[in-house]
Amino acid sequence: MARTDHDERQDRHPGPPATPSRRPGRGRVAAAIAVFGELLITAGLILALFVVYSLWWTNVLADREAKKQGDQVRKHWAQQGPGKLDTKDGIGFLHVPSMHNGEVLVKKGTSTETLNDGVAGYYTKPVKSAMPWDKKGNFSLAAHRDGHGAQFHNIDKMREGDPVVFETRDTWYVYKVYATLPETSKYNVDVLDAVPKESGRKRPGRYITLSTCTPVYTSRHRYIVWGELERTEKVDADRTPPEELR
Repeated sequence: MARTDHDERQDRHPGPPATPSRRPGRGRVAAAIAVFGELLITAGLILALFVVYSLWWTNVLADREAKKQGDQVRKHWAQQGPGKLDTKDGIGFLHVPSMHNGEVLVKKGTSTETLNDGVAGYYTKPVKSAMPWDKKGNFSLAAHRDGHGAQFHNIDKMREGDPVVFETRDTWYVYKVYATLPETSKYNVDVLDAVPKESGRKRPGRYITLSTCTPVYTSRHRYIVWGELERTEKVDADRTPPEELR
């Protein structure tokens, strides 16, 4: 058969080469990588939401609950007659200006369930805390540092000489910080002793101890602050706070 001009032009300008077919295995690998990437993104979002919940939303819920419980305590104080003191809902309020956390309701016990309500708790075990009105002893408290109200978040801002005030229905107890321990074992219960010798004190007195987790966002160790009672003031009809809180 005779060749035409069209045939000769095709010989001079051949068409594009045929595209080689992909190996089936490569497609499956690419799909698997894409699915894995999507799973990582989803896991990252879930983790971010968990962090927001733990460090922000639990604070919101705890602050609401602590405010509700605190209002109830003050209501009970107003209703109780002279000499009667019902402490089942809380024994009073802690005020620490250098922590910038307002008033903190103090209740019995240091269980997670108790502290998750955004309050501080006094120890009942392994060492039994003294009460502020006791003639001698160590009023020992704990609270969360992160999440669930984070009432002791700024404990590292406290310095020697800072005031710590505890308010009951009838009395203001004014303490002054004299020592801190930035890190100790969470199993070190000696810091809660009636005479906290690790703080440098050797004789019985009226002490207060604040404890919380450290470093921030962990619970590996404990941060300790010690104070000693300077004086007490009777609560007047207007509940005028001592000068350290004005």
